[in-house]
Amino acid sequence: MTADTKDRLIDAAIVVLKAHGYGGTSARTITKEAGVNSALVFYHFGGVDPLLLAALDRSSADRMARHRATVADVSTLEELADAATRIYRDDLEGGHITLFTELVAAAIAKPELREQVARRAEPWLEFIEETLERVIGGTPLARLTPPRDLANAAITFYLGVNLFTVLDADRSRTDSVFAMAQRLAPRAKLLTMRLPSRRRSPRKAE
Repeated sequence: MTADTKDRLIDAAIVVLKAHGYGGTSARTITKEAGVNSALVFYHFGGVDPLLLAALDRSSADRMARHRATVADVSTLEELADAATRIYRDDLEGGHITLFTELVAAAIAKPELREQVARRAEPWLEFIEETLERVIGGTPLARLTPPRDLANAAITFYLGVNLFTVLDADRSRTDSVFAMAQRLAPRAKLLTMRLPSRRRSPRKAE
């Protein structure tokens, strides 16, 4: 029963945080959604913030498994641009971006949350970096824009674009960014060609 109650609280926290944001999320609103006593938030998790972090962990684990499958066969920039578009739209529709950005925003006012949220961003940076390394590693593009730097840029965009959707109700402007990436990807082929390494020619016998 304990595991079932914890699962219900995590599920309810995800629903409430997506619908009402961090400011509208409390032990009362979560337990009302879960149909349990509010004291159970503190009994099982020690407070609202640890429960919200547990909700983020669950969402992240689900999305990570889904997105690893999305990029598993990606081998070109064109395929990567298409996969990134699908991942963004999937996370936006699924509400994962909202969960993450709400906790990032909360961490501005609550320093004790910063380390916790930052630690949870690291696996995503590693995932993006690994994917980029597989696609562009060893190419001129990787030397110009190292995968780790691109991963940092992707996370920054990921957070910023969710905030921008508040102003971009029909998503036309954010969609245009992904469309631009898809147009540019084929034109960057020369930068992703892996040139054979030069072998030193054997010395001529003197």
